Amino acid sequence: MNSLLKRQLRKYLSEELRSSEELKTFLSAVDSSYNNFDEQSAMIQRAMSISSDELYSANRKLQEEAKEQKELIDKLKDVINTLKFYNLKEEDKADAVELKSTDLVDFIDNQTKEIIEMNKQKESLLNELAYQNQELSDYAHMVSHDLKSPLRSIDTLTAWLKEDYKDAFDANGEKTLSLIRTNVEKMDTLINGILEYSTIGKNQIEVYDVDLNNLITNVVSILQVPKTISIIKTHLPTIRGDKYRLQQLFQNLIGNAIAYNDKENGTIEIGFTDKNHFWEFYVKDNGIGIQEVYFDKIFKTFEKLENNGESTGIGLSIVKKIVDLYGGKIWLTSKQNEGTTFYFTLKKQPNGTT
Repeated sequence: MNSLLKRQLRKYLSEELRSSEELKTFLSAVDSSYNNFDEQSAMIQRAMSISSDELYSANRKLQEEAKEQKELIDKLKDVINTLKFYNLKEEDKADAVELKSTDLVDFIDNQTKEIIEMNKQKESLLNELAYQNQELSDYAHMVSHDLKSPLRSIDTLTAWLKEDYKDAFDANGEKTLSLIRTNVEKMDTLINGILEYSTIGKNQIEVYDVDLNNLITNVVSILQVPKTISIIKTHLPTIRGDKYRLQQLFQNLIGNAIAYNDKENGTIEIGFTDKNHFWEFYVKDNGIGIQEVYFDKIFKTFEKLENNGESTGIGLSIVKKIVDLYGGKIWLTSKQNEGTTFYFTLKKQPNGTT
């Protein structure tokens, strides 16, 4: 017990009580109670100090989280204001759209539901499109088979007529039979072209190394290039692709360059440029050229270069579809009576490859 307190207590006691053992016991008990109180008070102070630190830390954490949430909400508001901007009337566009928290949640919820619904519709459309594409492919094969059967019969019959009645036909008869057989061949070529066009892109591209120098040599031998036309090519690269598709591509372009060359000394140049992620090729001729009005039309199915009876109008459609399949682009430059240059790019690593 505090010594001053003891002194004050003894001051008001009689001599008998001052020396009493019982008083000593009493004062000792009072002293103990004071000590116990001090300990409890210290414990309470320590507990309050700890609680205060924890509350301070928790409060700081809540403040930081609240700040992050506010920044996120502000960003979302900016995004939504931008989206809403395009749906506002002209006189309202100068004012920013104010959004409450509930409006923000409702907007995001509605947008999420719309996106989910749109994805469902997209998936349904893709499934329907895949089904229709398969049906079209099957139909193209069926029609090509059905059409080729009577064509073969017509070709055989005209061959028999020419052989069995060759003495009975005059010059006009011979010309008519030749015309029939020529048109049969054109029809057969057209059917093959339609079938090829319908199958391009149906499956993933098989990718392997293709030496374009060997490929062009093979194409030239198939086309039987006239003696009046010279083919000049640089040393071409070995690229990743499908030999059959690439052969279709170059064969159609070189074939067109041959068909539309009216010069006594015709030339066809084939070259390329390395464009980082793409190969850029060109097929250049000094033929009749193409009018600018046809620059876009010639890549559409059944659009012909002028009114050429030999053209099926599908060759350049096949070319464009193959270029698209390889993730590239195709374009041309041309001058009448001076020639045409077709340019096209192919990705070095095509999309959807196997």
